[in-house]
Amino acid sequence: MSLDLLQCSLGIEFGSTRIKAVLIDEQCQVVATGAHDWENRLENGLWTYSLDDIWSGLHSCYASLQADVKERYGLEITKLKSIGFSAMMHGYLAFNKEDELLVPFRTWRNSNTNAASAKLTDYLQFNIPERWSIAHLYHCIINHESHVKDVAFFTTLAGYIHFKLTGQKVLGIGDAAGVFPIDSNIKDFDQDLLAKFATLIEPEGMPWQIKDLLPKVLVAGDDAGSLTAEGAKLLDPSGKLQSGIPLCPPEGDAGTGMVATNAVAVRTGNVSAGTSIFAMIVLEKALSKLHREIDMVTTPDGLPVAMVHANNCTSDLNAWVNLFGEFAALSGNKLDPNDLYGMLYRNALEGDADCGGLLSYGYLSGEFITGLEEGRPLFVRTPHSKFNLANFMRTHLYTSLGAIKIGMDILVKEEHVKIDRLLGHGGLFKTKGVGQQFMADAVEVPVSVMETAGEGGPWGQAVLAAFMVDKKDGETLPEFLNNKVFANAQGSTLSPIEQNVVGYNKFIERYKAGIAVEKCAVQALADSE
Repeated sequence: MSLDLLQCSLGIEFGSTRIKAVLIDEQCQVVATGAHDWENRLENGLWTYSLDDIWSGLHSCYASLQADVKERYGLEITKLKSIGFSAMMHGYLAFNKEDELLVPFRTWRNSNTNAASAKLTDYLQFNIPERWSIAHLYHCIINHESHVKDVAFFTTLAGYIHFKLTGQKVLGIGDAAGVFPIDSNIKDFDQDLLAKFATLIEPEGMPWQIKDLLPKVLVAGDDAGSLTAEGAKLLDPSGKLQSGIPLCPPEGDAGTGMVATNAVAVRTGNVSAGTSIFAMIVLEKALSKLHREIDMVTTPDGLPVAMVHANNCTSDLNAWVNLFGEFAALSGNKLDPNDLYGMLYRNALEGDADCGGLLSYGYLSGEFITGLEEGRPLFVRTPHSKFNLANFMRTHLYTSLGAIKIGMDILVKEEHVKIDRLLGHGGLFKTKGVGQQFMADAVEVPVSVMETAGEGGPWGQAVLAAFMVDKKDGETLPEFLNNKVFANAQGSTLSPIEQNVVGYNKFIERYKAGIAVEKCAVQALADSE
């Protein structure tokens, strides 16, 4: 198979546990990949990756891609059409005037910013989660960390890598939305909130203005600079890669996920359901008021997005499936995991629409939406509940969506957000027609699942890189995705079933009432190893 590398775009995404590169051709099809596994480390009480981790990981990932291209096509990568970098959002990378890192990278995982987050949210009347970059900066200010007076620039991981490779201190608007609140009308940081923040910290006597520390905000399709000679050597120490390749705006993993699921148009959204679960809904307009349960971010082209996130989804459900697997093996009928999941999930379809009065909580950790700082997996029933396997499995599938349902109800029932379609991805949807149907019933919206998932975030970033150079005059990002990228995508769509909707709503009222039981379990049962 021949390949023209000058028609190929590269996306590289730094996830929490893996750095992945995806090379796509002019049709946005994957032609080569590379990867490197890495782990954050806890140092001095904070989760971090060192600069050596970042660059050695990038070199390993890119070398892996080079090897894949060489093996498949017999080619050396010297020039590409375009490149884009994305990464886990939020966190804190702060630099002085000499562009020296002032403190080790603080990732999104750190929750030491709780007090700063709460104060900013109350003061700005805009939800500022603990992981947001501005919460990290404000934490440093109110705790009088010595480095903070020397900050000249702060950014995210994707913004840092992009800066080192291009010299440009910029961020894609989706990633920027996790740094400081965005005003989607001007597609930039909210100027009124910047002024309020400046007033808030004025008594601290900082020698800088907040507006001067932030990266420039760009939207999908904007020119974000090109690979410098120094940047080319940083990316490819072998020296084969040439400078001058254009780079698209660096984005966050939320934005690339939206692109990868074709969920960037208004009234669409995507739901990622695995160990945790989150839903991202593209809004027609901003929400009417502050909701602590809802994070406000944007699409890569700047539309407002409401994000509902729950910590717990399938972990406890998986534990029960594994328990049944142990029983099957003990009986001499060891089952393939896919067969086991399929059998139990499909059996759940036979259960009562309201689960027969059964109730469970799959809380291995705390759940902010329901007010739990810790979790205790819990199953409970009354003497007259209909206790059978179908209802039992249906209960655990229903409860995996419980917290996200509560958050989604805020959007739909309080804010009257209109949703035409959700696209589901992740482990919950692997068994065809089960998790997908229950999700549709829970949120009362049609849910689609693609037959063949793409390569996720890094593929989405490669598509954004291609969009920058391939878009036609006036072509929007949703148009580009619909016309070129997803025109022939195959998948299935399931709509809510009225009887199931009624049953799920009965279940969720039981779920809300039972939170008191879950809280008692946390208080009464210590979590000891």
